[in-house]
Amino acid sequence: MIDEVFADVNDRMTKAVEAAKESFATVRTGRANPALLQGVQVDYYGTPTPLPQLASVQNQDARSLVITPYDKGAMKEIEQAIRDMPNLGANPNNDGTVIRLNLPELTAERRKEFVKIVKSRAEDARVAVRNVRRHGKDELEALKSEVGEDEIGRAEKELESLTKQYIDQIDDSMKRKETELLEV
Repeated sequence: MIDEVFADVNDRMTKAVEAAKESFATVRTGRANPALLQGVQVDYYGTPTPLPQLASVQNQDARSLVITPYDKGAMKEIEQAIRDMPNLGANPNNDGTVIRLNLPELTAERRKEFVKIVKSRAEDARVAVRNVRRHGKDELEALKSEVGEDEIGRAEKELESLTKQYIDQIDDSMKRKETELLEV
């Protein structure tokens, strides 16, 4: 029973860490990265559709991306969705076949803003991990009558160390992203 609780907690904490890493990947650094456009939703015939389902995105060089739509009829919608994207600061260029996205150089002030965004997302991820811990602790408390207080006490200590381990992973990812952002 305790093992089932830990399996669930471990799985949910892993998902929280992965979600944080994916969230960090969407924050722009000095280099162009196709992950920047992962969260873009394009209004494709009235349905919000993720950009990767409508086009391929590749690095052309360190500062530009090339978006090649599978359906040329969606060019304007893709272009508009990229233009509407917050925190990108780039204007897409459409040549009829592909969309080129040239990313401007980040200023020191802009880099610091992005670091704040990353720190905020890291805190959200830490809160998610703590919520999983709280939920796991509640489940362990419910098992107290079946397995005994000593077992629950040991399980709670293990839960705390597991929580610390996942929060450390989030912090490490945040520090790596912060270093990447501040690197000129």
